[in-house]
Amino acid sequence: MKGQEQEKIILVTNDDGVTAPGIRALIEAVSPLGRVVVVAPDSPQSGKGHAITIGVPLRLDQVDIFDGIEAWQCSGTPVDCVKLARDKILHRLPDICVSGVNHGANHSINVIYSGTMSAAMEAAIEGVPSVGFSYLDYSFDADFSLCKEVAHTVAKKMLESQLPQGTLFNVNIPVVKKEDFKGIRICRQADAKWVEAFDERRDPRGKKYYWLTGEFINRDNGEDTDVYALANNYASLVPVQFDLTNYKMKQQLENDWNL
Repeated sequence: MKGQEQEKIILVTNDDGVTAPGIRALIEAVSPLGRVVVVAPDSPQSGKGHAITIGVPLRLDQVDIFDGIEAWQCSGTPVDCVKLARDKILHRLPDICVSGVNHGANHSINVIYSGTMSAAMEAAIEGVPSVGFSYLDYSFDADFSLCKEVAHTVAKKMLESQLPQGTLFNVNIPVVKKEDFKGIRICRQADAKWVEAFDERRDPRGKKYYWLTGEFINRDNGEDTDVYALANNYASLVPVQFDLTNYKMKQQLENDWNL
């Protein structure tokens, strides 16, 4: 009984859906570290950010797709999955929450839009040390072996550490041969963004529709950023916070504005 009480509970989620190869890789990476419970969307939810479902009922169904692992699929968003996991499945907070492995980068400003990171952020808001993992390979049949090594290392460190409430990490992994991989680097978020445009087209009935396109622009020359690390064969780890207060501006306004 004592051993069961000490067993770590690891919540695994993602935004690519419960059948995505990335989440299977993440489960394999962290399952040696504790009891894994999976709650993930029943369909891809990329780019959902921190959306929650409020206008329609949510469905939650248990699925038997990971050998020996309790897994559930949810009809809602990644954030919905975390909320339901705590309230209806675990009935307690997990020891850590790991999200991913996302198919595609979530470095720099992408963290704002990412369903992968928003799921992890929701858990962090509840006080659970959390991390989102993303791989810079968009292929469905990508080789996740390096991702599993990185995820295992980071999750193990998290479970062994006394992390403050609200701890949230954003980890991105480059597409690189194992022999060329340089390790995990602690970074800051780069000042980089997508310069977007909409490609206007017409359907067979002549009505307009639009495809979002764009170009990723890095405006940051720093060598301590996530973009730099990834370009130089490191995995990047950025400690992220969800307090969006601009403290420097707050101080300036307090000094300069007479309100």
